[in-house]
Amino acid sequence: MTEVKPSYTALFEPAQLANLQVKNRFVRSATYEGMATEAGQVTDGVVKLYRNLARGDVGLIISGYFYVHPLGRSYKHQLGIHDDGMIPGLKKIVESVHQEGGKMVFQLAHAGRQTTKSVIGQTPIAPSGEGRDPVNFVKPKKMTEEQIREVIQAFGKAARRAIEAGADGVQIHAAHGYLINQFLSPFFNRRADDWGGSDENRFRFLREIVLETRRVLPKGMPILVKLTTNDHTPQEGVTPPLARRYAKWLAEMGIDGLELSCGSAIYSTWNMSRGEVPIRELLRSLPWWEKPLGKIFLGRMVGKYDLQEGYNLAAAQIVKPAVGEVPVFLVGGLRRVSHMEEILEKGYADFISMSRPFIREPSFVKKIKEGKTSAASCISCNKCLAAVVNDMPIRCYAKGSLNKSD
Repeated sequence: MTEVKPSYTALFEPAQLANLQVKNRFVRSATYEGMATEAGQVTDGVVKLYRNLARGDVGLIISGYFYVHPLGRSYKHQLGIHDDGMIPGLKKIVESVHQEGGKMVFQLAHAGRQTTKSVIGQTPIAPSGEGRDPVNFVKPKKMTEEQIREVIQAFGKAARRAIEAGADGVQIHAAHGYLINQFLSPFFNRRADDWGGSDENRFRFLREIVLETRRVLPKGMPILVKLTTNDHTPQEGVTPPLARRYAKWLAEMGIDGLELSCGSAIYSTWNMSRGEVPIRELLRSLPWWEKPLGKIFLGRMVGKYDLQEGYNLAAAQIVKPAVGEVPVFLVGGLRRVSHMEEILEKGYADFISMSRPFIREPSFVKKIKEGKTSAASCISCNKCLAAVVNDMPIRCYAKGSLNKSD
């Protein structure tokens, strides 16, 4: 009997992002690799990771978040694009992807307050100096006008390096509680000057970065933005109605694609990455004296943030009508291929973004195309995320604990 393979027409339709043609609607959402040298440089492991994603037929690969400035680094094994010395290594990544027929976009980011003195050598900076983060216990310094301008220029310089490395486009990271998200959010941004105090002023930092990046990029090279739809912070920050307003302004600026996510790495990790809470693996990262309290806190998270397929879909349905023809990328718990197809056919999104499924299965898209699978095998155990706080590379650790031999 001949095997009947399912046909997922919408998922394999090509699409345009400015002058860039993408062969299908699958996007590898930006995912921290944890494989760079302590100087932020590319390693063979990083090149192999991206080559495997391209071989797996992922239509568009977005890099892990590259820090654009030395003070914008979150982790010591994060890839950097803050210096011209990074370009040769970054070029190797792009070449490996292009050799396999893939397309590569670099995500540009700045940590803001979501880092530590041990990583950047000084107190982190942020829009405002209020509050002490509950995970890193960081109380940041309020940025000066000069520092704000320096960071805006750093994004432009990073975009220029992306061009020199051969990237097919750039994505500006304005989500997950990092610096741009901090400026956008009423929870993080308590300024009363031209960079805060109103929606327009809070948006100004992102606006200036988009303008500076666009000034650098060649005409037709896509500029994408990753935007949070809900901060899930203790007091109200960015919410779907506010995200809709920001998205409308971005569309009016002529961005070429908008990825919608949620949460912040410090205040709402489990809203960002719903699924299991790997308590044992997370406790490994804590000093002995913090483990008892950590166990109690993490125990309270169990069962509160179980995986919900497409958990950003409701917010996307609020935001998408505001952006007109700008393509929308949806990320967040997408697992069943039939559900992904439905999202595209009903016009809820234009691209399907995934992170954790591609950590486990770089060849997931190829398997779908060949009729070998109808759902991702990722079980959302989140041990891959626990690897980050344990200073280990991102890969699937579902079969056991965080051991290098797993």
